[in-house]
Amino acid sequence: MKYLTLSISIIALALSVYVLFKSGDQQPQPASLPVMAIPGTLDAEINTLNLEPQAFINAKSWDLPDTLFFAGERVPMERAYIREMFDRELHINTYWHNNTIFLLKRAHRWIPQMKPIFEEYGIPEDFLYVAVIESGLVNDISPSGAVGFWQFMEGTAEDFGLEITKDVDQRYDPIKSTRAAAKYLKKAYEKFHNWTNVAAAYNRGMTGMDNALDDQLVDSYYDALLNSETSRYLFRVLAIKTIFSDPKKYGFDIKEDHLYQPEAVKQVEVNSDINDLTEWSKNQGINLLLLKRHNPWLRTNRLNIKGNRSYEIAIPVEK
Repeated sequence: MKYLTLSISIIALALSVYVLFKSGDQQPQPASLPVMAIPGTLDAEINTLNLEPQAFINAKSWDLPDTLFFAGERVPMERAYIREMFDRELHINTYWHNNTIFLLKRAHRWIPQMKPIFEEYGIPEDFLYVAVIESGLVNDISPSGAVGFWQFMEGTAEDFGLEITKDVDQRYDPIKSTRAAAKYLKKAYEKFHNWTNVAAAYNRGMTGMDNALDDQLVDSYYDALLNSETSRYLFRVLAIKTIFSDPKKYGFDIKEDHLYQPEAVKQVEVNSDINDLTEWSKNQGINLLLLKRHNPWLRTNRLNIKGNRSYEIAIPVEK
């Protein structure tokens, strides 16, 4: 047995020398195994964002502004916990490269179409960034059932003028839902008389925000102990506003022709039932895919029209 063990050791040593000798002629290969993160650490939080390791090769810590405003209201950046909350969201969104790139691209298409609606209702421009963080400017559906750019629940959507039927859900209409959001924000301002609290109320609900302030005997979002999502909410908005104000400063160098452009459409008024949208699309010179791309509020393959209603359907126009 002793000799067998010795023989095995000699063979193992010889193999090690051979491998070492051969490796000298080869370039080192990148590791293919994933890096495991310890739960509860910053690495674990970063992994939840699906960020590539390469994103951090040239990472740096960004200076924070001494003064910051939301909708014309000063953010108390002199408070340590306020600075840390903003610091966290600024760095997450700066180094969440793939997500923030597409936010910038989509915003170029949609913000110019949404801005005039907010101007009409007297809503500060900063609230456009609420849609950016709510949905990423896509018609998303949350686990709780909130829908669209502005993440409306069904009851709230109907309260502010959006139609929801079997065939139609105007929460998916970026323009009509923006108008509903403007109405909501205007009503919230009449209640709070403070745009910062209005932004928090968009996340928590007007009643929920009002109760939190009353229960804690405070009148400001910055003084209230809130749930994690609402506590982070305004700072996410501020982070996106800061990055959007100077993308290149934060490492986002996007060519003009890479930005998504508004697409030309014509509006066709419809006041009678459409039993087959596929056939109707063909008669308009397009297909169902293009029809639904420009009219995501059409939820089935037909459109039943009740009463004296009429709808405007967007048809893309070739350049």
